[in-house]
Amino acid sequence: MSVEQQIISRIYGNGRGKAFTPVDFADLGDRNSVGVALFSLAKEGRIRRLSRGLYDYPVKHPELGLLNPSPERVAEALARGAGLRLQPAGAFAANQLGLSEQVPARIVFLTDGAGRKVSIKRLVIELRKAAPRQLALAGSMSGTVIQALRYLGRDHITPARVATLRKVLKPEDRRRLPKDARFAPVWMRPYLLAIAEGA
Repeated sequence: MSVEQQIISRIYGNGRGKAFTPVDFADLGDRNSVGVALFSLAKEGRIRRLSRGLYDYPVKHPELGLLNPSPERVAEALARGAGLRLQPAGAFAANQLGLSEQVPARIVFLTDGAGRKVSIKRLVIELRKAAPRQLALAGSMSGTVIQALRYLGRDHITPARVATLRKVLKPEDRRRLPKDARFAPVWMRPYLLAIAEGA
């Protein structure tokens, strides 16, 4: 079986909606042969090239056509090959937790690797290099809560928003907040304890 056949077999096996980079197929051939295979598959329309070195096997909607992969899947694909940690941040973190109805045009993930921006139509996904302390809770719900509250700022953390987080978060995630509060700014800790209360 050729490198191209092995690659498309793996892609089809994972199903539609997943984003990937050449690194995901490093075990199937050398860098050049994998790159040539992906280029060929994209040219044939069997996969889609989203950006330099980034592809997906898009979901087909009966009315909307080919859908974009989720921002999380794009960020995971970019980070996977380099073994990077990711943490949703800014307006995206707030939106994920129901604290903001606005869907941001720029979606930010903090990372411990080099920064990178990818534009997919009108959406920009940015991996932003961050200090180790900001990534201490990377990938956890506590980390997302802290980044969302940081984005809102202390003057905009209302009782209604605390109530929203109490409702949205699972009990086990709320119970972790007091322990993880040591990684948050001092001003934020009372809010984290309030969210955890009663869990």
